[in-house]
Amino acid sequence: MEFLYVFFPGSGVETYLFIPPLVAFVVSFFTSMGGVSGAFLLLPFQMSFLHYTAPSVSGTNQLFNIVAIPSGVMRFIKEKRMVWPLTWTVILGTLPGVLIGAVIRIKFLPDPKNFKFFVGFVLFYIGLKLLNDVFQTKKEEKISTDLIVTNATFSLVRIKFDFAGQNFSFSTFTVILLCFFVGIIGGIYGIGGGSIIAPFFITFLGLPVYVVAGAALMGTFVTSAAGVLFYQILALYYPETSVAPDWYLGLLFGLGGFAGIYLGARCQKYFPSYIIKAILCCSILFVACKYIFNFFT
Repeated sequence: MEFLYVFFPGSGVETYLFIPPLVAFVVSFFTSMGGVSGAFLLLPFQMSFLHYTAPSVSGTNQLFNIVAIPSGVMRFIKEKRMVWPLTWTVILGTLPGVLIGAVIRIKFLPDPKNFKFFVGFVLFYIGLKLLNDVFQTKKEEKISTDLIVTNATFSLVRIKFDFAGQNFSFSTFTVILLCFFVGIIGGIYGIGGGSIIAPFFITFLGLPVYVVAGAALMGTFVTSAAGVLFYQILALYYPETSVAPDWYLGLLFGLGGFAGIYLGARCQKYFPSYIIKAILCCSILFVACKYIFNFFT
């Protein structure tokens, strides 16, 4: 097995060749059902288990998104569960926020201890919102294999669409403003803004997880592509710091995520939404509590 134990010079990580794609596959399968690529859990894995704590871990994590997400996006498009007006609004709001977040990460949060503490608070807040949503669920929708989005419309005032016999309508400006601030957090964290926006849409706007997932993943893909490029450019101005993504490690994680997200997107409609939310909630709160506790101990 020693020949499978490799060193990644871009990050300084040493691990078995099959570990990154295997972990990414398992994580992405479950998290992609909720519209999250799994990057928010892969970042703690890299920092805690692979001891990869340099600022470049954020760019590497976003590189994972670029490779892994297209399979799930194509699946949601094929099954007609992509709300395009919501998708483009997510991208419009999160993209500038992600770029601002990347600068904040490098200039103000290079210390791994402080960065983990920040990550812990962000995840803890999201986890509590999801937990509350799980317990407040009074009546679950029937699981159907014929859930499709229809009559999706966009205006500068409101976004509307029909899904599973219900009409959904919400403010365009609210989504853009929410996505901008969430994008800053995502840029600092290194997961793309769309990864965090999914739980916000579910808890604050009351949107069904079955349609939020596609828009969130697509938004994550676009913002992550911009984030990787931005980190690569910033590396030219911070030669003394590890800023550029580790391309080999990111691609390995991405290959596992590609398969995991595809299967997760395919299986999502067979799972009740409260189960999907509970999986996200438990994963998020575990990591959040660990990082906050470690900061004080």
